[in-house]
Amino acid sequence: MEEKPSFWQRIGIQDWFLSSNESAPTAKSQPLTPDTVYKYIIDKFKESIAELSFAERVVFYHEFIICLNTDDYRTFMDNKNGLFGLIAQESVKKFYDILNDYAATGKSVEPSSNKWVFRFVSHPDYKSGDKGFIGKLMPDGAQKQENLRVTFIPRQTGMAQTFDISNDVLKDFIFYSEGYYEIPYLANLKFKPKNEVVEENVLLARFETTLPDKAYSGQKLEYLMKSNDITISGNEETRTDANVFKIPSEWVNSPHLQIRYRKTEEKFFLASFGEKTILNENLVERSTPEYPKWTELPVNSRIILNGIIGVNIFKA
Repeated sequence: MEEKPSFWQRIGIQDWFLSSNESAPTAKSQPLTPDTVYKYIIDKFKESIAELSFAERVVFYHEFIICLNTDDYRTFMDNKNGLFGLIAQESVKKFYDILNDYAATGKSVEPSSNKWVFRFVSHPDYKSGDKGFIGKLMPDGAQKQENLRVTFIPRQTGMAQTFDISNDVLKDFIFYSEGYYEIPYLANLKFKPKNEVVEENVLLARFETTLPDKAYSGQKLEYLMKSNDITISGNEETRTDANVFKIPSEWVNSPHLQIRYRKTEEKFFLASFGEKTILNENLVERSTPEYPKWTELPVNSRIILNGIIGVNIFKA
């Protein structure tokens, strides 16, 4: 009797995930916990943004098919009934936090669908601890019938692999009615710039400047960034808030710069309101505090304000 080929053999990636040497040791699978599944979904959501976004438009998946081993799936349904729904709800909450971080830097965050869809499925070729992911832009077949991007973490290596498969391959997966969750997209969600103060004594960056004024001749002025959002301003600045870096010079406009740290990307961004700002020898487009235009600010960069004042940013 001819042996039926496995799922991985049928799509041509048998060697990626299953060892050809049966005696070779395999990595011990980690127990599948609700936190493991939740973090896996969040990671895949972030990866979808990185893969699909372009220009100033943030694009992301709306449907998430989470593939598990059959026994792992039944364990959740039999002993942890209802947890998949809670995981879906908490995942969507985190999605909005991530999208809010992008919107706060001026990115265009618009959905491609009016809902989020989660499908928790199983496959007989998955071993205990295995998990896979299939993402779609628009749920319920609204997208064209084209190849899907699939991510799978083999138990032997623990390293994620991504590849294309045909929609036809989905018939090999077992879909359960109790594993389907649909959550409306909040189309009226209001994105507001965040100004979250980090934990006390935790520094994000250090700024350093040398002033040409005689009163500060030979002295360096240092500012420690402890907030996700700060303003760099000049002599006319009247605010004394901790997130305002005041440079006592007439060569600095008030305000001149806004610096923002985006936790989602672990990067700094800069918006210029002053007459002239040079970042690493490139002119930064001027904008207004009401409508800031953001430019990525690499660590160890040099900023020149109005051709006179130099400001350096260093990692704290």
